Amino acid sequence: MTERMTKLDSGALDPEESEILRAYEEGRLRRTSDSSGEAQRLEAAARETLRKDKRINIRLPSHDLVQIKRLAAREGVPYQTLISSILHKYATGELG
Repeated sequence: MTERMTKLDSGALDPEESEILRAYEEGRLRRTSDSSGEAQRLEAAARETLRKDKRINIRLPSHDLVQIKRLAAREGVPYQTLISSILHKYATGELG
């Protein structure tokens, strides 16, 4: 049986993650008094961020769509999800 290598096991923590781990190990992290309210607020924000409320139609060259479908299949996601992800990353400055 093989053990999955986690980010923690590999020592590949960035400085912020390392500080959080150190604080946890030293007992400096405390649960907030209203953690359930905070969790609900964060869940609502995530739902609103991920909500897909607009539909668009676009025309693409056939060869581009074929290539996008191949890439999506390789990633194991539907091609429309891949297109949406690419557009989101571009719109938020993460791409290009």
